Amino acid sequence: MKIRPLIFYTLAVLTITTSAVAVNPDWGFFGHRRINRLAVFTLDYEMMPFFRANIEWLTDHAVDPDKRRYATKHEAVRHYIDIDHWGESKNFAFIPRRWTDALLWKGELKIISAGKDTISWTVDTIIQADPDYLFDRESRVLLSSSAGGSQVEVQLNAYREFWIQDVLPTYYEEETRLSPSTLRIIGFPINNEAEDVLVVDHLSSYGILPWHLEQMHRRITKAFEDEDAGRILRYCAEMGHYVGDAHVPLHTTENYNGQMTGQTGIHGFWESRIPELFADDTYDYFVGKAEYIENPREYYWNIVLKSHSLVDSVLRTEQRLRKTYPSDQQMVFDERLGRTIKTQSAEFAAAWDKEMQGMVEERFRASILSIGSVWYSCWVDAGQPDLNKLTPNPVIYTKTDTLDKAVQTGEIKGRIHE
Repeated sequence: MKIRPLIFYTLAVLTITTSAVAVNPDWGFFGHRRINRLAVFTLDYEMMPFFRANIEWLTDHAVDPDKRRYATKHEAVRHYIDIDHWGESKNFAFIPRRWTDALLWKGELKIISAGKDTISWTVDTIIQADPDYLFDRESRVLLSSSAGGSQVEVQLNAYREFWIQDVLPTYYEEETRLSPSTLRIIGFPINNEAEDVLVVDHLSSYGILPWHLEQMHRRITKAFEDEDAGRILRYCAEMGHYVGDAHVPLHTTENYNGQMTGQTGIHGFWESRIPELFADDTYDYFVGKAEYIENPREYYWNIVLKSHSLVDSVLRTEQRLRKTYPSDQQMVFDERLGRTIKTQSAEFAAAWDKEMQGMVEERFRASILSIGSVWYSCWVDAGQPDLNKLTPNPVIYTKTDTLDKAVQTGEIKGRIHE
């Protein structure tokens, strides 16, 4: 990989236009657009012209994933991971880092017999032959049944192939029903009375953010390889949104809106209200140049783990401040998009921001550099194609009209993060 020259920053970052503020979760529409826009200025001279020429697209469409939550129930889970739902540890090493492994880890097989009796099978233990979690030929999986504690052991690679070939293609369907023969092939003992296999996913509803980030990384790389300007812009804009979400502590916990600790509303307070008040006047946007990501999977998980390590501080500082700050000065009425809403006062927000020692700005800045680094890394991995010869197909500028129509329905499908 050739050495890149030092990026020349432009004063344009200081004259960025402010998008209309909307009452939305996930850094708010304001935050996501601002982060994507600034990420462009972390790129070097070989990528900058193409991205700079399309900066309005990357800015405006940073919020497409939020709009898509109005169109499909499968979108919301891509924005978060309730990592503490699965237990607590420093690095959560017990959670499989591969997408397929995570699904089979929490997947359930329901074997339905001719008499309509059902026996459920779930993974009990993964017996690893390799301590580095590389599933080689000797690794096995032990499944336990709901019928009297029965157990069955199958070769892990074969079980993974079953999920990849038979289960994953139906991931976005309402349900996954398979023939018993698909399990017999891998050595799963199913009697002749079995008529149907129902596969139940118990993982996705608690969020798939880090796995989705890795999938998006591959999509962007492939778009660069294909020199497809439309896909490059669309995927890069959306990836900026997901990377931004990963930097938000409350996107990594089951207590995502303080609803479990009597702090309902803290989600929007942290990631929308504070940036809207202070991002223009006080944040330092000179974050450095984009860096190459050696190990994307590890990189994305580290972002999530760092965010989760801040959850306790977010909750404790807000809880403590609400008890000590004058209650009649915490909330104000504000005009927004033609509506009068009740929101946190600027003074109360500033006090919490100080209490957190600038955490929101740090995560905001980290998001900017991270997004630029992702774009740059995917471009390098694709062989550094010449972007200056690419011209986006005009169709991309109308392709998201359906998302705007979905938003007009006013009903989010899946978890509401506000």
